[in-house]
Amino acid sequence: MKYTVAALLLLATVVGAIGFGRAASRGKTVADWAVGGRSMGTLLFWFMNAGEIYTTFAVFGIAGYAWALGAPAYLAFCSVSLSFAIGYLLMPKIWRAGRSAGLLTQADFFAYRYDAPWLGVVTGLIGIASLVIYVQIQLVSLSLIVSLTFDQALSPTLSLIVAGALMVAFVLAAGLRSAAFAAGVKDVMMIVLMVILAATVAHKVGASSMFDIFDMAEAMRPGIGKLPGADPGAPTTNVWLITAALNVALGNWVFPHLFQISYSAHSPTAIRRNAIWQPIYSLAYFFIILLGLAALVAGTLPPGNNMNAALLQFVSTKYPDWVVGLLAGTGVLLALVPGSVLLLTAGTIFTRNVVTPVCPALSETRALLISRAALVAFAALAVWLSMDQKGSLVSILLKAYSAIGMLGPGVFLAFLWKRTSAMGVVAGIVAGFVALLAPFAQLWWSALFPGWEVGLIAMAINAFTVICVSLVTPRPTAAGVALGVRLHAHQLARP
Repeated sequence: MKYTVAALLLLATVVGAIGFGRAASRGKTVADWAVGGRSMGTLLFWFMNAGEIYTTFAVFGIAGYAWALGAPAYLAFCSVSLSFAIGYLLMPKIWRAGRSAGLLTQADFFAYRYDAPWLGVVTGLIGIASLVIYVQIQLVSLSLIVSLTFDQALSPTLSLIVAGALMVAFVLAAGLRSAAFAAGVKDVMMIVLMVILAATVAHKVGASSMFDIFDMAEAMRPGIGKLPGADPGAPTTNVWLITAALNVALGNWVFPHLFQISYSAHSPTAIRRNAIWQPIYSLAYFFIILLGLAALVAGTLPPGNNMNAALLQFVSTKYPDWVVGLLAGTGVLLALVPGSVLLLTAGTIFTRNVVTPVCPALSETRALLISRAALVAFAALAVWLSMDQKGSLVSILLKAYSAIGMLGPGVFLAFLWKRTSAMGVVAGIVAGFVALLAPFAQLWWSALFPGWEVGLIAMAINAFTVICVSLVTPRPTAAGVALGVRLHAHQLARP
């Protein structure tokens, strides 16, 4: 192998993170494995949330987007800030729902709040599908790291299979607490890596300073620093940036794995503290975008002109082997931490909300076994779907957020309007997916709302349908309504 040191550093990172996380894990129940025993304090919860900010999408996807398109990469700044503003209000409510009703999954929430077990099955299947799409982001990036480490000796298919095997091994090691501790290791490594790269990148590309890199990129590709970016005809306009950021922010906390992360907190205080400070933490996106533009200035040409590999290719050609190893090791954890949480969530939903309604007498041991077997199957499905994946990590992300956004109105209205009914929620989901996926709808939106992120349009149609249908269908039961109203009324209360 060309990058022997890189391979050794990568191996040490993976083994060390799994061992450290496993040593910190405890418990053998589904609750211990899926929501960390509901005991994560401010610091551990911080790293768990940061694991969702800094993923392979954040580093390789955004750097690649900056390399290829330029200004559209600013989406990362906008979406994260908006997401945590919403999370400050929403996540404590989700936490209270999980704690008061003993919920483990997002589908549990739908089934309990709307007193409709069948709705838990429907929303669970939608959540699993969205999570599998999201896992592709981590697998595509992880396979690129594996391929680089072995100097392109492995085929893309084999690299994906190895990436999937690594992710499964990681999540089976211990569960959510393992991922949280590994996220802490990953964040430390990322800070070290960003400091090294940011301090030296100007010298590597012949610039006088970091800010000079922006001027050099603008000289090479005029217009790259402002929307729509390097391609004047691209749909990434100001309207796209606003609507895409809103779509991501509104859909972010609706993802099933973030529901489970919310359940895992020790208290609402830990959640709010994180929501206040995490947007500041996300300012590191500036350096990630800078590195993408530096790769452009340096004339980096990733294999197959794959924008997702731009940063990896740039570092591997401009930096010594040990820095490549540090990037590879960090990148592996950037993929493994969120990827493992995604798979863990999908496995838990499958057991709790698809299998258990059919087999209610399922024992705790058997339920845990089925959850683990299911996540292996979902990982295999994600690997298979990723084999033909040619798009950017950003495009995969937006597809995942558009899909999960169809559950958004059912979540928000559960706390805001006690009249919301299960039939209204499912009608909204159907209407939203028609608006999102129907070919004729795409033509309408491009004509009526040029430049808009279609996921946001579909979510608005979904919400309107939920309200209309809820007005003419039976009210939900008192128990479910009481849960939503009680959580809404006490949102600001301290535990």
